[in-house]
Amino acid sequence: MNYGRIALATVGGMVAHFVAGFAMLMLVPQMIDEGRKHSAIFRPRERMMAGMPALMAATPVAILALAVLHAMVHRGGSGLAQGARFGALIGVFVICAFVVHNCVNLNISASLMLMQAVAYFVEWTVVGTVMGLLYEPAV
Repeated sequence: MNYGRIALATVGGMVAHFVAGFAMLMLVPQMIDEGRKHSAIFRPRERMMAGMPALMAATPVAILALAVLHAMVHRGGSGLAQGARFGALIGVFVICAFVVHNCVNLNISASLMLMQAVAYFVEWTVVGTVMGLLYEPAV
């Protein structure tokens, strides 16, 4: 494993995560509107903002874990293709382990679940693609 490239992939993955996540929320305002319909489920904005330090601390750890996993499964070849495939698999994992799980356990609509599924799939595919472009195995 190339630890310098893992660090670079982590930083790049974090930037991609925040940019893609923000873009998804701005491009899909219906998701925000749909989420507001579930005020008994979601915290008010002020309480979400109060929890941001914990989120900002956890995100680099999560992205680092993905960068290490990507390095472990990297088989050479096109970083773009490998990263996109890796990100898409992470996207499928997030949809099945998080989005569907929450739809079953929380009282949210199917339309919110579908919007989250699309947003998270796109977001994690972008993150994986950036990681793939930045990671190169040690020679």
